[in-house]
Amino acid sequence: MGAEMEWESIPGLVRWAATRYADTEAVVEGRTRISYAELGARVERAAAACLANGVVPGDRVGIWAPNSLDWMVAALGAVSAGAVLVPLNTRFKGTEAADVLRRSGAGLLFVTGTFLGTSYVASLRRAAGEGAVGAGGPLPGLPALEQVVVLSDDAPADFRTWKDFLASGEGVGGAEVRARADEVRADWPSDIVFTSGTTGRPKGAVITHAQTLRGYEIWSDLAGLERGDRYLIVNPFFHTFGYKAGVIACLMRGATMIPQPVFNVDTVLANLAAERVSVLPGPPTLHQSLLDHASRDAHDLSALRLVVTGAAVVPLRLVERLRGELGVATVLTAYGLSEASGIVTMCRRGDDPSVIAHTSGRAIPGVEVRVAAPPGEPGEVLVRGFNVMRGYYEDEAATAEVRTADGWLRTGDVGVLDGAGNLRITDRIKDMYIVGGFNAYPAEIEQLLGLHPDVMDVAVVGVPDARLGEVGKAYVVRRGGSVLTADDLIAWARREMANYKVPRAVEFLGELPRNASGKVVKGELRGTGFA
Repeated sequence: MGAEMEWESIPGLVRWAATRYADTEAVVEGRTRISYAELGARVERAAAACLANGVVPGDRVGIWAPNSLDWMVAALGAVSAGAVLVPLNTRFKGTEAADVLRRSGAGLLFVTGTFLGTSYVASLRRAAGEGAVGAGGPLPGLPALEQVVVLSDDAPADFRTWKDFLASGEGVGGAEVRARADEVRADWPSDIVFTSGTTGRPKGAVITHAQTLRGYEIWSDLAGLERGDRYLIVNPFFHTFGYKAGVIACLMRGATMIPQPVFNVDTVLANLAAERVSVLPGPPTLHQSLLDHASRDAHDLSALRLVVTGAAVVPLRLVERLRGELGVATVLTAYGLSEASGIVTMCRRGDDPSVIAHTSGRAIPGVEVRVAAPPGEPGEVLVRGFNVMRGYYEDEAATAEVRTADGWLRTGDVGVLDGAGNLRITDRIKDMYIVGGFNAYPAEIEQLLGLHPDVMDVAVVGVPDARLGEVGKAYVVRRGGSVLTADDLIAWARREMANYKVPRAVEFLGELPRNASGKVVKGELRGTGFA
């Protein structure tokens, strides 16, 4: 039986990988190094604990924690018990996390103790510690939430430690755990991925086991991920780029996973060298930071062979520098969104650098992409195929807004298709602004401004203008040592782009506000405050 037949579900994939790659190093975390066989055993133990604590197929289980081995074990254990995983954004405040937990109806939550100086336990208690008299569970404001497990050795009296939770499953036999895993069907939901909320309140996209496995088998194939690769996973696990293009893809190929909880350029450089990392996906800002770091040349980065990026404008110069300065053999860009399993288009190995920098590649097999505009003109990107979500969790109205009668998903992104089928994302529909009757697309303007040698990072938004209706304002991060002024940049822009595209104002910042998946939070720049 081929591997694809084994992969009817994520639990099936975990068990297959534990056997197929048994002695291969699966995870490196600090001094901890475990094999795929050991990873499989740990996942089975976590699944046993889920069974012992009443988790049944279809139950929603939340996880609110940074990248770690424990995250993998807890998440895969819950899914192996038939649960639907609800990953929570580590940037959420307690109120936001409580909202997602409440709307998903999660009955069990795995949560980190303290991360980046914030007590997630205290934050959650402040947000959901009050509720109806007699409400069950440790948090009265979340009556459906029966248990909270803290992924550490310390927990409040009404929560549980990770060690205690795992111990509670010791009476559940391996045969019972495997029988439950075997019940999980390909068309069952595997996770509810809540959108990043750059446009407001997050909505939960329901994705199945089959969609996940088919999509990331394709991703692994197109990227060229191989057994023996060493994959530094900086992309957050709560995001598809980290969990599915990271953990799931590595399980498929037998690659070694090195989870990193937060992006720190010094730590990344140290890990790249010490662990001989060969694969490093991430947003363009991650790779730009590596290239520009003063001590880069003090680290041996020669093992790095594969970079996959996206989520933002990718300058051609970045692709050229990754290849020329670091010797990265393969640099690819891709496009996806939560509502389409995180994967829609992808460049192919061997594509020209200009295609990789200026487009997000072509539709993956089994997926159709079209643009609601004449050929070569920008319009809304529509997607149809196996990857399109079942719908938003318990939100038929929102689902109807994004799904056409003939099965196309309205992405809300603006793009252009070239003659070869390569997709260039020009913007979000909501980000487009109109300058004296001309449609201005910030992503296009950002790409052009990014060509200036003193511009390290840039975001453009539309602002009101009495004469033209709206004009562009650029928020710019200068390269170190640059004395670039606003007038200099505007004068340069007038020589490089059509007049209506030229920003009328420039503001310099130390860094742009980004969410954990690398997207600029333009609401903060506009002052609307959406995260």
